[in-house]
Amino acid sequence: MFAARQSFNSLFQKRAFSASARAASKVTVLGAGGGIGQPLSLLLKLNPRVTELALYDIRGGPGVAADLSHINTNSTVTGYNPDAAGLADALKGSEIILIPAGVPRKPGMTRDDLFNTNASIVNSTVPIVSEVYKARGVYNPKRLFGVTTLDVVRASRFISQVQKTDPSNEKVPVVGGHSGVTIVPLLSQSGHPSIAGEARDALVNRIQFGGDEVVKAKDGAGSATLSMAMAGARFAESLLRAAQGEKGVIEPTFVDSPLYKDQGVDFFASRVELGPNGVEKIHPVGQVNEYEQKLLDAALVDLKKNIQKGVDFVKANP
Repeated sequence: MFAARQSFNSLFQKRAFSASARAASKVTVLGAGGGIGQPLSLLLKLNPRVTELALYDIRGGPGVAADLSHINTNSTVTGYNPDAAGLADALKGSEIILIPAGVPRKPGMTRDDLFNTNASIVNSTVPIVSEVYKARGVYNPKRLFGVTTLDVVRASRFISQVQKTDPSNEKVPVVGGHSGVTIVPLLSQSGHPSIAGEARDALVNRIQFGGDEVVKAKDGAGSATLSMAMAGARFAESLLRAAQGEKGVIEPTFVDSPLYKDQGVDFFASRVELGPNGVEKIHPVGQVNEYEQKLLDAALVDLKKNIQKGVDFVKANP
């Protein structure tokens, strides 16, 4: 999943449901009829910061909108027809555009095929969008985000299960990308830096390949849709909070980043401070131990390939 802004705003967290002042904000979901799009749209409908919700898909958008419009929250929901005019209307005046990107299982595709196909989508799609924007002279690196929030959500949950703690209190930095070995949890910077050996290896592997766990549990019939929707909604909420003037809003996200450009990696996920104009500050990875440095080295190799895959796609499909 990735998010883009035209003027800027976003979604979900408990404090968002307080009676705080709200600015008018239109949020658009492209792919609203899908496995992620529907629960994501539901969470957005429940968010009081969202005053107008625009839903578009190649099929099903108006139906999802009609269903959600019955929910008694003070926002309007509109579903748009799957044509050029409908897409243009859905995007017009939107502050945040959320795009759940994924490929459903096809006949003959194994569970592993499905996971491998979807695994690098964020790592490649964000560069694809940036190249399209560049070609049209409208690229703003501060307003294009790959949503990697799910990796942090998983890390918090999984480490809490190991340590028997409250997952809502866990803070585990996760950097890199959003697929397999590109996902680098920095346990040394969490509240549990002493986790080591086999326990550490198993935890890191589970964080990196948590998506595969869901695909297998669904017997190849789908992937992580509900948890991804929650992650997308949380990221949108953070964008909205920052856009409406809240200071110090920080989320992990895959963005055009200077951190590893000298190694040919133009996009990287780290902690990013958000503001009214999008990216305000990209935080460095910070101090890591030897084990984590090896994870980072492996991540950078794959990230460079994923990013180049996206750039090459645009070149081959101008």
